[in-house]
Amino acid sequence: MKNIITWFEVPSEDFDRAVNFYNTILGIEIQKMTIENHTMGMFPSAEGQVAGAIVNSMDFAKPSDQGVNVYFNAGDDLDGILSRVESAGGKIVVPKTDIGDFGCMAWIKDSEGNRVGLQQLKK
Repeated sequence: MKNIITWFEVPSEDFDRAVNFYNTILGIEIQKMTIENHTMGMFPSAEGQVAGAIVNSMDFAKPSDQGVNVYFNAGDDLDGILSRVESAGGKIVVPKTDIGDFGCMAWIKDSEGNRVGLQQLKK
């Protein structure tokens, strides 16, 4: 088994706002697509790597800061990402924290109210 996680979904109430939030703070381009009448914003990933999407399907998932926590790879720029969170409509819940051999982490609330982790791995 390469990764314990194969897929993740980040629920949104306002899909475009959520896509803009993650594009802004992570400096990425989320690809919008429709699969079986569901609009999804696909996070970039290479073939065979963990993948995921922003979804807007209030039938089965609602934004929350109480559930499972996903950590996004912050690369070498956790400080830069955190500097963009509030201006993009989010909130820093736990600031950059040293976690020893695992690098640094932070928790944020995204523009939809989801709690999300960010991790900068130790080199």
